[in-house]
Amino acid sequence: KQWYQRRVAITAGGKEQLLITAYAKALEIIPRQLCDNAGFDAITILNKLRQKHAQDDSSSGGKWMGVDITSEDIADNFEACVWEPSIVKINALTAACEACCTILSIDETVKNPNSNYKAPNALPGNQF
Repeated sequence: KQWYQRRVAITAGGKEQLLITAYAKALEIIPRQLCDNAGFDAITILNKLRQKHAQDDSSSGGKWMGVDITSEDIADNFEACVWEPSIVKINALTAACEACCTILSIDETVKNPNSNYKAPNALPGNQF
């Protein structure tokens, strides 16, 4: 969860810390979007989730907490029988990371100083 990743980010140094923190922030988009789609106050719900994850970090209770759309609050998703196969999350995270790497590689190609070279006109006498 995001709380665990933020805690790991504190112990990491340099660019690794920035990467882990950004990844944790990106994962918070999921409950935020659920709140926005349901018309809830996303800030309040996310703060409750963060508090619950931080409180129950040592026990197993906090890790199952999530957005409860029926009560406009947070709830234990395990008790509410809200389960998602791990393969779905693994595939989604893998696809997102691959897309990010592709975007970064394209960005690096565009910033390449050798790409500023202008080719001469292909047709002689073309004065346009």
